[in-house]
Amino acid sequence: MGHEHLGTPAFWRSPAGLTLLVAAAVGGFYLITEHTAHLFGVLPYLIILACPLMHMFMHHGHGHGQHGDQQQDRGTDHAQRRQ
Repeated sequence: MGHEHLGTPAFWRSPAGLTLLVAAAVGGFYLITEHTAHLFGVLPYLIILACPLMHMFMHHGHGHGQHGDQQQDRGTDHAQRRQ
């Protein structure tokens, strides 16, 4: 029942990838522990910045910004809703 992969291992499982993950974890820990005051000072601005970004990305699937056959689409949607 051994499942063997014939390809090369994923980058994150290679020695270079693991080294990069450990370095990122150590760097992240250092940034959080040593610069907490700076992070809390910027936090309100990050929340305000998140609002327009979420609006842009969350409304992507609602059909905003589509041009062209809007009248035809609205007519078929309205007709389907009546049924």
